[in-house]
Amino acid sequence: MLTREQLLDAQARAREYLNRAGIVLTAEESNNIEVADFGLGELETTGLELVVYINTERVCSKELVLFPRQTCPEHRHPPIGDDPGKEETFRCRWGTVYLYVEGEPTAHPAAQVPVGREHTYTAWHEIVLHPGQQHTIPPNTLHWFQASDEGAVVSEFSTRSRDEFDIFTDPQIRRATIIE
Repeated sequence: MLTREQLLDAQARAREYLNRAGIVLTAEESNNIEVADFGLGELETTGLELVVYINTERVCSKELVLFPRQTCPEHRHPPIGDDPGKEETFRCRWGTVYLYVEGEPTAHPAAQVPVGREHTYTAWHEIVLHPGQQHTIPPNTLHWFQASDEGAVVSEFSTRSRDEFDIFTDPQIRRATIIE
């Protein structure tokens, strides 16, 4: 749960990061930056700030802002009916992001898992993205990501986004943000 003050502060910080990345928003986009704390109330360690440009039946485009060491928790985008699940490409625009997917675990990962939640992170194949680098995640693939010490801005290009169907490894996660 977030307070109104925390929401406004996170939105203002996200605008600063997007500005650093040279990303121009409309007034409406700037006023509607989504702040996701995943129901944990630990925004500085587990959270994400988003700008959704478009989300139709076929395509989605977003900007993802991560504050220093902020983590988007492990999840997957499952099949829904005849749809195989969301496929997404992350392209780093500013900062450094550590992306973890299923596969051979990295011996010395750069991420620092949020304290007390270590058991909810199981994908440890590390992909480090610097500005201009990108990686595509297939549907229904466990993944999570974290910014470096400076934070990061990542553009997401994907098939339709249906956040309400995402499956998180941590059973305490709630995708919808509640403002007190």
